[in-house]
Amino acid sequence: MSSYLIVGAGVFGVSTAYHLIRKYPNANVTLVDRDAYDATSRVAASWDWNKVVRADYDDFVYCKLALEAQDIFVNDPLWAPYFKQTGVYWICRSDYAQNVVNHHRRLGRTDDIITLPISEARKLYGGIFEDADYSGAKEVLVNKGSGYALAGDALRAVTKEILHLGVKYVTAEVASLEIDAQNTCRGIRTVSGDVLRADHVLLCTGAYTPKLLELSAAQSGRSNLRSEDRILAAGITTGLAQLDEEEYKKYADMPVGFQGYLAEHGKPFIGSLPPTKDRELKWWGSKIFSNVREILPGRFVSAPPAGPDYQQWNVSRRMKQDIIEQKDLWFGSKSKHWNMTTHRICWDAFTSTSDFIISPHPAAKGLYLATCGSFHGFKFFPVIGKYVIDMLEGSLSPELEARWRWDRERPDALTAGNPEYPNAEMNDLLDTVAKL
Repeated sequence: MSSYLIVGAGVFGVSTAYHLIRKYPNANVTLVDRDAYDATSRVAASWDWNKVVRADYDDFVYCKLALEAQDIFVNDPLWAPYFKQTGVYWICRSDYAQNVVNHHRRLGRTDDIITLPISEARKLYGGIFEDADYSGAKEVLVNKGSGYALAGDALRAVTKEILHLGVKYVTAEVASLEIDAQNTCRGIRTVSGDVLRADHVLLCTGAYTPKLLELSAAQSGRSNLRSEDRILAAGITTGLAQLDEEEYKKYADMPVGFQGYLAEHGKPFIGSLPPTKDRELKWWGSKIFSNVREILPGRFVSAPPAGPDYQQWNVSRRMKQDIIEQKDLWFGSKSKHWNMTTHRICWDAFTSTSDFIISPHPAAKGLYLATCGSFHGFKFFPVIGKYVIDMLEGSLSPELEARWRWDRERPDALTAGNPEYPNAEMNDLLDTVAKL
């Protein structure tokens, strides 16, 4: 029976392990991650208080995949406890809403999905979005079938399930790939010097991917391992505001909100999620920032800051101010007195089109990638591993293979019309230290 070494226990890695062990119960499947799956703090992008689960894509391929995943979130007893079907409220500045509605009709879906004029939409949900930014907006899309998931809880639950089914879990930081003289990837070497081997090595390493490939290229002497401009690691700041009891009652039943900005606006979709059971309301900033550093002599790569936790809790005043400014795009002056309690920097890997990379790596036999969630990968958690197996077995559909392969056409983000691509550099968002 084949052996599989999956590096990275986030959405891509855990989903792949889940589908592998269910399809091949006797397979030797090992997950490797720098953090324990039940750690109180992890660096995985999918480890979070909550993540959006929606099928409101104006891209038909991802709309279809998201609906498949959402059905499992709704109906499967493993996933359903973590899904909250609150609906989604999109402020649209393009034909986005009509494209989504048309996709759902094409797929034969009868979801409760509608478009509304702005004047009518502002009155919904008790008028909580009355003071939102509607500049340049054409209409509002309301999809009551979408919502959010308790992301960290779901990730732990599914990981616990696959361990019960026989998947092994190793807590270790990966230093480099092990590639032999025949250009075959045989495994990985950890920072502590241990070597883990398998027939198939799958990198689900998110924001760490470019740096890992760069280090492995140097260690092996194979420059074609590098990701070059295919993948860019970047972070975004998220924040939580503590609501009092009266405010919590007002916002408890709110939908997920999205500001549908366009690439020329210079900011991504700005979202806000309903408050948690602890009365904390979350949204994120407008700056998606790379962190380019010289990691080897003459080799500059964007990667999360060094350290066991990517310094994810070390949030500058400038980043916090960005969070406050985006809050006002949703809630206006009525949120000025809200107490900001927690900030975190979330890291992921990006492509210029926000397409995933799910592909063999052409530089080494036995080496594969499933990564580049581009901050929209979590919603595919229940199904993405199935498609990774298709890739491993050479049966991925031509349409998906073309979208997700290692070597493909890669237009720049503006040409691709992609607002969700990094738009800043982390160093420019750090606090200035006065010189004495």
